[in-house]
Amino acid sequence: MTILRKTEASLLLLVVFMIVLAGCRGAESYNETFDAPGNWRTGNDADAVGEVHDGVYDLTVEADDVIIWTAAGEDFADGVYQVEATQVDGPLNNGYGMLFRLDDEKDDFYLFKISGDGYVWIGRYRNGGETEAEPLIGEWWFESPAIQQGLNKTNTLRVQAEGGNMIFFVNGQEVGRVTDDAFKRGDIGLMVETLGLGGVRVQFDNFTVTPLEQAN
Repeated sequence: MTILRKTEASLLLLVVFMIVLAGCRGAESYNETFDAPGNWRTGNDADAVGEVHDGVYDLTVEADDVIIWTAAGEDFADGVYQVEATQVDGPLNNGYGMLFRLDDEKDDFYLFKISGDGYVWIGRYRNGGETEAEPLIGEWWFESPAIQQGLNKTNTLRVQAEGGNMIFFVNGQEVGRVTDDAFKRGDIGLMVETLGLGGVRVQFDNFTVTPLEQAN
């Protein structure tokens, strides 16, 4: 699990729990049900706890104003990325979702996240956000009626990525599309962000990556 500490000036301190070597999957399907930890990073410290149990990846962030992510140790390019996310505790002013095309050495990735109170953020991070956290749709967060707000509500996030063309969905409803060729391929991940108050707990399940020819 990787921890990012964010100050008011968006200066981030990176702490790496463990290093996972990424495998190359090519055009194979991927289906993670979290019945076992597999290669997903797990760990805990004073800021966060990430563990696999009872068929979910359970990520709790106790610290204020931080982004925590964990990665799978995989490698994908084009495909349909999908994950189910359920906030089970904590304030609704938060962020949670998926990373994809993650370069684990540079900490460059695309990020698709929602909040418990009904907002979406879609963009890219470079150097874990230390040098750039840039929204690709809208100016920053934007509101969406597609999100099921509140605790114990499961939201399905899905991205259809073909080259630089990406379409984003929440619960089957399109929330944005963009063309950007900054990142070609990489790992996948899960993330939780606290925005002021800690104690945000989110459970993730059924992370799939489906080749485009199989998804159509």
